[in-house]
Amino acid sequence: MESVINDSGKLKELFKQAIIEAIEEKKDLVHDLLVEAMEDLSMIHAIQEGKETEPVSREKVFNILEGKV
Repeated sequence: MESVINDSGKLKELFKQAIIEAIEEKKDLVHDLLVEAMEDLSMIHAIQEGKETEPVSREKVFNILEGKV
């Protein structure tokens, strides 16, 4: 095992293989994590965009959500 650790190329390849195997075995978990990360990024983007726009009333927001506009 010591010779493997001394060879950074082999160690890198072992890590790659381990990551690939983990992804293949836990596809649902990886999918859920990626979806959550994308939702978080979308929320960050929306918050940043919202800081640059004018405030609107609560009523207007709910009218939009309810399709009344």
